[in-house]
Amino acid sequence: MIESRKITKQLLVLAFGVFMVSCIQGCKGSDKEEKKESEEKKETPDYFNLRPRVEKEYGYSHAVKIGDHIKISGAVSMDSAGNLIAPGSMDQQMKNCYADLEKILKHYNCTFDDVIAENVYTTNMADFIKASSYRNSIYKKQFPTGTWLEVKGLALTGQLIEIDMEAHKQD
Repeated sequence: MIESRKITKQLLVLAFGVFMVSCIQGCKGSDKEEKKESEEKKETPDYFNLRPRVEKEYGYSHAVKIGDHIKISGAVSMDSAGNLIAPGSMDQQMKNCYADLEKILKHYNCTFDDVIAENVYTTNMADFIKASSYRNSIYKKQFPTGTWLEVKGLALTGQLIEIDMEAHKQD
């Protein structure tokens, strides 16, 4: 009789242990499902148009965020109708580019500190080099990686500079 109680007690302990393990695994499975759903939401592209009409006309989106990564198309010196601003002025065109880039970064709750890559396309490298010190007021912590290229032309006649970038922002 005593041995029978001992076996019954051991079986109850074993059954309780199996029950606890299955509960814990069930909870972990549910956490995995929630994590997977959260990751899928993060991976859904979030597009942004700074000038919707102009961007549709040219056939691009100004930016897209996927997860923690933001890719921003080249910013140029133009108004909301797509007209060139500050023809002939590298300094002003550069400032206009960075002003637009800042608007896009802010849309995604980012700053220039989150920028990890920047590419500059210019029709006049010598003028860009002279004006490039302006970037010191933009990048206060560190400069991103990037490339500077002199090109034959940009989208609009008279454009002197175009800047694209990538940012990384953890939510």
